[in-house]
Amino acid sequence: MSLNIGNSIMFIIYVENQEISKLFYQELLGIDPILDVPGMTEFQLSQNVTLGIMPAEGIVRVLENKIPNPQNGKGIPRCEIYLFVEDPDDFYYRLIKAGGIGISKTELRSWGHYVSYGSDIDGHIIAFAKK
Repeated sequence: MSLNIGNSIMFIIYVENQEISKLFYQELLGIDPILDVPGMTEFQLSQNVTLGIMPAEGIVRVLENKIPNPQNGKGIPRCEIYLFVEDPDDFYYRLIKAGGIGISKTELRSWGHYVSYGSDIDGHIIAFAKK
């Protein structure tokens, strides 16, 4: 049996404050969300990939309090968003300007990509890479 994921993929990160995170990602990515309603903001990263931003308490509610609240891990990296961009240095400094934390400036990594690392305001790791 093979995996059939269809034509679109959405990754959803859980955040403390949807509005603040929306503004952070809007400034960082330089694009407006394609959806922005209470409980979900979505950014179209490519034709088939969307980044969703959901308040942490929202997923706890959706899953009927059967999971630990993601906010209990605030500041602890819980995912990495690895973005291929033309200029990793530019995005690294955009992340800092938008309120994120710079972790590692762009350098050639052992796997052959030029990559910089930072974190968003909730501690999610963001990598900006160029092959």
